[in-house]
Amino acid sequence: MSAPSINNVRPLNLFLVAGEESGDRLGASLIRALRERAGDGITVAGVGGHAMAAEGMPSILPTDDLAIIGFTAIPRKLPAILRHIRTASNAALAAKPDVLVIIDSPDFSHRVARRVRKANPGIPIIDYVCPSVWAWRPGRARAMRRYIDLVLALLPFEPQALRDLHGPPGIYVGHPLTEVIDELRPNDAEARRRAADPPVLLILPGSRRGEIRRHLAVFGEAVTKLRERVGPLDLVLPTVPSLAATVQEMTAHWPQPPRILVDIDDKRSAFRVARAALAKSGTVTLELALAGVPMVTAYKVSAIEAFVAARMIRVPSVILANLVLGAQVVPEFLQTDCTPDRLAEALVPLLGDTAERRRQLADFARLDTIMEIGTAWPARRAADAVLAAVGRRKPEPAGKITTKQ
Repeated sequence: MSAPSINNVRPLNLFLVAGEESGDRLGASLIRALRERAGDGITVAGVGGHAMAAEGMPSILPTDDLAIIGFTAIPRKLPAILRHIRTASNAALAAKPDVLVIIDSPDFSHRVARRVRKANPGIPIIDYVCPSVWAWRPGRARAMRRYIDLVLALLPFEPQALRDLHGPPGIYVGHPLTEVIDELRPNDAEARRRAADPPVLLILPGSRRGEIRRHLAVFGEAVTKLRERVGPLDLVLPTVPSLAATVQEMTAHWPQPPRILVDIDDKRSAFRVARAALAKSGTVTLELALAGVPMVTAYKVSAIEAFVAARMIRVPSVILANLVLGAQVVPEFLQTDCTPDRLAEALVPLLGDTAERRRQLADFARLDTIMEIGTAWPARRAADAVLAAVGRRKPEPAGKITTKQ
């Protein structure tokens, strides 16, 4: 990877590309960490959202259209998306950055990276967030070697997965959830509430409208059956503000409608007191595991999506917590197995002091070691990797954290 001299004192010129809200948050944390590490001698430009703009990097184009890219992309928006790809890649080339960092949204950001690499092979390109090549479309890993110099992985198994698939080099920097670990775990009073009755049960049907419509009905029936077996429950359903009205309407007829939360602080508070959770598969399963909340997981998709997934997915579990732990710890009920009876049956032992509950908690306790929690903040590790890639900082061993970012 070409890089300027480590003694070069001119401002570091970065171009960042983040196409969705999650990438925007990562990009903002990276900018803060870079300034913490390298001072004010950094200029940033690129594509991002509100969080990156708040860190001094207004986006060169709107990102509203970018989140639709992928299997469910809307064909009528493709011309605008292709135009955004050209705009972003041309702007990156004009900026002549010391490094281009693409962040998540691979269907958009990787197309930008390929165009930049073809036009100017001398610009180092770092991919922050490893695409799920370990789950499906493994051939992407080998293809990435042509235009990605380094992958900053959020999950500890991803660098080895890249090696196994002959992809570009990768390093584990850590998941952003580990930076808010204190917000997920209970204090003494919250631990007492977690153990008290009625037990708090989290209902997590997903954050997209389609997921909510597919899961809420079966989740509602499962909770009704569960209450018949174990008695009163304190039901809590965190969601996003834009879907609160839909969730309220769809749960109003439940024998016991859940408390609906939309504020992130209220959600984290609920995680700290929850006894168990019924959750859609996804990142939330890792969040629950880090919070020490035993769970049952489920997922339903359309028949066409299920047909495609059955032929493409190449991992033993779709549950992120299971993949990080390397074991089938969390029960998962997919498609036809996702029934009210099965979900209720699996939830019952998680509400008491049972072998099933103890096993999940014991396995979740291993995450601190596996994810290296308490050894380095992910954004700082990512910043160090970026600075090392352009010769501005020698890689340093991770040290014990003394202050939060």
